[in-house]
Amino acid sequence: MPNKKTVAVLMGGLSPEREISLLSGQAVLRALRKSNNSVVEIVVNDYLVNEIDDHDIDVAFIALHGCFGEDGGIQEVLESKRIPYTGSGVSASRLAMDKVKSKNAFKIANIQTPDYCAVPMKLGMSEIIERVEKIILPVVVKPIGAGSSVGISLIKEYDELREGVSNARLYDEQILIEKFIEGRELTVGILNDLPLPIIEIKSESLFYDYDAKYRDKRTQYITLKSADKLSESSLPHALYARVQELAMGAHKSLGCRDFSRVDLILNKEGDIYVLEVNTIPGFTERSLLPKAASAQGVGFVELCNAIVKNALRPTVEDLSAVCS
Repeated sequence: MPNKKTVAVLMGGLSPEREISLLSGQAVLRALRKSNNSVVEIVVNDYLVNEIDDHDIDVAFIALHGCFGEDGGIQEVLESKRIPYTGSGVSASRLAMDKVKSKNAFKIANIQTPDYCAVPMKLGMSEIIERVEKIILPVVVKPIGAGSSVGISLIKEYDELREGVSNARLYDEQILIEKFIEGRELTVGILNDLPLPIIEIKSESLFYDYDAKYRDKRTQYITLKSADKLSESSLPHALYARVQELAMGAHKSLGCRDFSRVDLILNKEGDIYVLEVNTIPGFTERSLLPKAASAQGVGFVELCNAIVKNALRPTVEDLSAVCS
């Protein structure tokens, strides 16, 4: 960016992921201040974000996680103020945030995802059990519209189901019950609409929940290599390419743009399942998207600047408005 731009970094928010968002936002602030940018810190504490109007902002870097960050809410506010912003647009953000609608989109795109059922608020426990019986235990119970693995439970027995449902409903009235797939937990960062190196997540718990993600220091993140054969640190060339291809397919199926992070499972039989797409993944220097970018030779400062640069590109809608 040859000309100095004023970048507002939006962080905080109203979701249970507020503290994670503040960490992401502070890391982005530090990175952007190392470049030729005028950087404004905006901590979001309500849905109005009036502080945006106090500054002459060229672009907003969204480091908000969860509701009003990844669900299209802040994107809609910024569009109403005609402020360019980083990441996916309103419709893609809404679609990715809703775990049921996004899985429906994966199925339409012929992308394999674990069997699942939606559980609306009005459904009683006996009806929930009937739906789970069609999926077969073990299952994972998730709030439909929450991120950072909050409210997620692994259910192995039916007598655990009530507690799992109650826990998920603390974060969203609508919940998703998904078949648990045992296997290698993989994540693929997308940058400039291209896949980054694959990272495997190895946690001590049976699945990657909130504690494993943020509290358990034993959780390992291994950048996998494309190799001739399968190993603990590599995948065969064809399988490696297939994982990246499916991640890109999931990113595109939701209409995401510029960057995201796609979570997948590789089972023992070699089947690949897409779990979800994160439109605003963590942005600390230890987060998974920055780790994948670093493995590609893109440092954290360069990553943040590239994302801002992409946000300032004219969109198809911008070009149409100019030409009309």
